[in-house]
Amino acid sequence: MSRCTLRSIFIVLLYAGVAVFLFPHFIGRLTHVGFYAFVGLGIAAICGALYCCCIEGDCKEPIPAKPTPRTLIPR
Repeated sequence: MSRCTLRSIFIVLLYAGVAVFLFPHFIGRLTHVGFYAFVGLGIAAICGALYCCCIEGDCKEPIPAKPTPRTLIPR
């Protein structure tokens, strides 16, 4: 699988985790909120971290090792 495909999968799973977290609030059954909150936030946190790992290194322009100092222009 390409990194682009993995990123798409992880972002969909991240939003699915948020949906699992919000599910008991939408159906009105607040007796299982703790379970759904734990599972939903766990899925969202893991998939969010994996998403961040997949986008690492995608910058086209690297940060220079020693940035050039700005010079002040006298007025």
